[in-house]
Amino acid sequence: MQSVSPPSAASARRIGLAELFTGFLSLGLMSFGGALPFARRTIVEQRKWLTADEFTDLLGLCQFLPGGNVINLSVAVGMHFRGVAGAFAGILGLIAGPTLVVVALGVLYAKTQGDPRVQHLFGGLAAAAAGLLVAMAVKVAKPLLRAPRTAAAIAVLAFVAIAGLRIPLLTTMLVLTPVSIWLASRHRDPRAPQRTGARDGGR
Repeated sequence: MQSVSPPSAASARRIGLAELFTGFLSLGLMSFGGALPFARRTIVEQRKWLTADEFTDLLGLCQFLPGGNVINLSVAVGMHFRGVAGAFAGILGLIAGPTLVVVALGVLYAKTQGDPRVQHLFGGLAAAAAGLLVAMAVKVAKPLLRAPRTAAAIAVLAFVAIAGLRIPLLTTMLVLTPVSIWLASRHRDPRAPQRTGARDGGR
């Protein structure tokens, strides 16, 4: 008898194109300063489209690809649930609202950029964005607590390489990704469900 891990709640129901569009539309409109913390809250905690582990895995893939992480994430999530149409629904929903808002704010900022109050406002938004990124990093790192120590070691090496040694992100990913895959293949989680073949004597 074949044993498989239980599917996530989102995979048990069908995510429609309208839901993908409105979900990423709200994400785009609420993502002030930094989109990744809001993306995790929307996709994992509110909409429950992905589990925390699934989000972390998908985010890692999106960071390895060229382009903005959240743009890549909207395409990947949409593709995961509804194929190419879902990818278009996700990315269009993500950029529709912010595009209109940015155009309007750009016109307003051109007229008020010399105002000291406006400069203080943007300074406060930058500080808030930094805090949101730290909060998201903590949440994304939580699955590593259940992972083998090698996964945490890879995360630390990536942080030191990028933040400390100023090594480019692409170079770091190209070096550490094969290493992490190799280590993961050697240290499989013993708690993971074991698949048994269909030829177990007909059981």
